[in-house]
Amino acid sequence: MTAPLNPPPPPHDHSANAHQVWQAPPAGAPMAGAYEEDGPGMKTEAREAAVLTVLVTVCGALLGLLWWHLAPQVPLVGDRSGNSWVVYLKDTEGEQAVGVDGTFTLLALAFGAVSGLAAFLWRRRGGVPLVVGLALGGLLGSLLAWRLGVWLGPTSDVIAHARAVGKGVTFPAPLRLGAKAALLSWPFAAVLVHLGLTALFGPRDPEPEHPGEVPLTPAPQ
Repeated sequence: MTAPLNPPPPPHDHSANAHQVWQAPPAGAPMAGAYEEDGPGMKTEAREAAVLTVLVTVCGALLGLLWWHLAPQVPLVGDRSGNSWVVYLKDTEGEQAVGVDGTFTLLALAFGAVSGLAAFLWRRRGGVPLVVGLALGGLLGSLLAWRLGVWLGPTSDVIAHARAVGKGVTFPAPLRLGAKAALLSWPFAAVLVHLGLTALFGPRDPEPEHPGEVPLTPAPQ
């Protein structure tokens, strides 16, 4: 008589753990033991970004005042020929016009660095809405500063100004921004400073205890 070819069945384990099937959690489900930090929520971030945009834009008025006060004046001279007036530069080789653009650019860079630092100190977590609000506020603030400085500066009607001061009398030219790319200095500096500070000093995500390990959860019975 020969022995059976099939091996005997394994002993039955009636414990509760023996009937549990272990499987990986479904996609998108939170892993057991994973670190989770609740954020402020998209609505809150959007509201904070809107507030930041308004605050940064309002600061553009201060930039406009400083630009109007610190920018060099471009001297003009009026001359009368019959009944017509001609206005020309008093110093054709002067660099005052370049200084006007340079003053605005340097002030805008400084305002951008300060606003980027202030936004980081106010909200260290950062986030895309905050960065967008910071950049938009810097651009709107630059536009406000530009228009305010032009409005506060000398009149744009140089012929009327020349007539008012008289022939051969030097008077300042209207405050103008020749390099319109200077309007991007504020948002560029603000975003750069904010992202740099966030990368260096922002909150860090915790490292997993066992990298690459997927925790298993028992399937429902």
